[in-house]
Amino acid sequence: MYRFRNQAPEVFLAHPGGPFWRSKDAGAWTIPKGGAIATETDPIQSAKREFFEETGVTPAEPFIPLGFVKQKGGKTVHCWAFEARAMPEKFTSITFQIEYPPRSGNMQTWPEIDRWQFFTLDVARGKILPSQAPFLDRLEEYLK
Repeated sequence: MYRFRNQAPEVFLAHPGGPFWRSKDAGAWTIPKGGAIATETDPIQSAKREFFEETGVTPAEPFIPLGFVKQKGGKTVHCWAFEARAMPEKFTSITFQIEYPPRSGNMQTWPEIDRWQFFTLDVARGKILPSQAPFLDRLEEYLK
């Protein structure tokens, strides 16, 4: 998702929740994304569902295809951009459970996303996972 502020584009990034990411910032932010479920065959349908689950925002057409990247862990991420329209007063995220601290036997619930923010493209390049940086370049080229 992107918007224009003072005629310059800003991109919407999400910070992953949970104890591993809690104190990480540079190179930790991501585009809201997730994995397809077994019944989904169209990557854009998966992307729209995941964006809604991680933010509470329903993506709106038109969608700008930004291609795909392969992340360090091997996951292929497809991306489409859309311009922000009406924004909610508050974003919401689904949650997940993990044992924390590890091997403690205590299950804790964490939000998938703990923070959301718009960044200028220059600032976003320092925040986003390095493997997803090409999406910023592609969006910038499209918006020229």
